[in-house]
Amino acid sequence: MFEGSGSARVGELQADCARCFGLCCVAPAFAASADFAIDKPAGQPCRNLRADFGCAIHTELRERGFSGCTVFDCFGAGQRVAQVTFGGRDWRAAPHSAQQMFDVFAVMRPLHELLWYLTEALRLRPPTDLRTELEAALVETERLAGGSPETLLALDVDAHRATVNALLSRTADVARAHGGAGADLRGAALIGRDLRRATLRGANLRGALLIGADLRGVDLARADLTGADLRGADLRGADLSEVLFLHRSQVDAARGDSRTRLPQRISRPGHWSHLPLTPARPARRRGRPG
Repeated sequence: MFEGSGSARVGELQADCARCFGLCCVAPAFAASADFAIDKPAGQPCRNLRADFGCAIHTELRERGFSGCTVFDCFGAGQRVAQVTFGGRDWRAAPHSAQQMFDVFAVMRPLHELLWYLTEALRLRPPTDLRTELEAALVETERLAGGSPETLLALDVDAHRATVNALLSRTADVARAHGGAGADLRGAALIGRDLRRATLRGANLRGALLIGADLRGVDLARADLTGADLRGADLRGADLSEVLFLHRSQVDAARGDSRTRLPQRISRPGHWSHLPLTPARPARRRGRPG
């Protein structure tokens, strides 16, 4: 836990809404879309936020048009800002600090996201020199996250993120190279594409737009999915058991079934179908994507 030293442990790198003050329901602005049913200005509480900071429609979010809320994860930044950076003082009880708290949350979330990725990178057992760099980056990112509200707001978080992302990319390249690196589809726009015949083992899919893509039965072993947008992607029967840098929120945003193979650390989302479906006919060959 964060008490005392402010050090982030693995269990603290995921949202614990019971220890937060609904920061993700207040701080960001949202425009009405398929993921969020209403317009909400930054700093204004969502109309579904209760007085105890719980969600009034938590069990009906998808049905009520708030599917984006179900896949959002602050990587533990919310409870850290609430319980450590601001010492448990909530923004309703201390309205004078509300805007500062919201602004700090916008800095803390990317820092905690980096802490999660760095922790995952170290799980890959990289070479000694790369491991040393990753450990140093983890310590430095944790040091920054433990700062005061003033130091956090003065931080150039984008510059720090760029430095760490370069290191994470190198780590993924080394991991992908085992068995042969695949296609470089970094940032590729693959929205709605039929990729069932694509060779994606060891592919670089960092930041790729895979919204609504058909990935049924695809082998994604050692593919780098850092920041890939998997909203509505069809993962039925796909093998993601050895994929790199896959976060639970990405899985929650996609579609899958009982045949979808996931990493052991990620449980199957409750909204996925549990019954195998009849496989679709093989798609016509379209050539190599991207």
